Amino acid sequence: MVVSGGTGRTAAFTDGSADFARLVRLLEPAYAGSERVPEAWAEGRYPAVRLTVVWGLSGVGGWPRTRRAPGGDVAVERQDQLFLAEDGTPWVRSDPAPDEEDDDIRWHRASRAVYDELERAGLLGGQAGAPEGSGGGAGWWWAGAGLGAGVGGTLLVCRAAARRGAGPPRGEPCQELIDL
Repeated sequence: MVVSGGTGRTAAFTDGSADFARLVRLLEPAYAGSERVPEAWAEGRYPAVRLTVVWGLSGVGGWPRTRRAPGGDVAVERQDQLFLAEDGTPWVRSDPAPDEEDDDIRWHRASRAVYDELERAGLLGGQAGAPEGSGGGAGWWWAGAGLGAGVGGTLLVCRAAARRGAGPPRGEPCQELIDL
């Protein structure tokens, strides 16, 4: 999920889409190193966030590990934020475990060529950093609405699965598939 730093607009991309591939090339989520940044940045006084990307894995969880229906949970894997330094260098601030209360924050420079490619594709938007996407502002609105509908649907399914009597049989004989 991508959140614009300037407007708060959101979009969701899936593995296999061209925009997802561009984000991977720019942010390099598999990169585990860290580079030194100016002291002010290390203290939290860095440039405005151009965009925030929350890397997630959907379809996790379910019986028997949780009391929810299988595939209804989302695991947050990582959070990356994109900044543009005064000299025009794009920087990535990564939190490899955003659900943990720790100070494991990593920084690295991003490719200016890939940054320019994303800007031409409309993923970084105008001056305020608002993503517009190839479908314009309406496309981002629909992506956000789709994400909201998906989350709402997941919550409804989870609520239905949590009702008394829903889920796998409890205390009854289990059936077994035997390969002959």
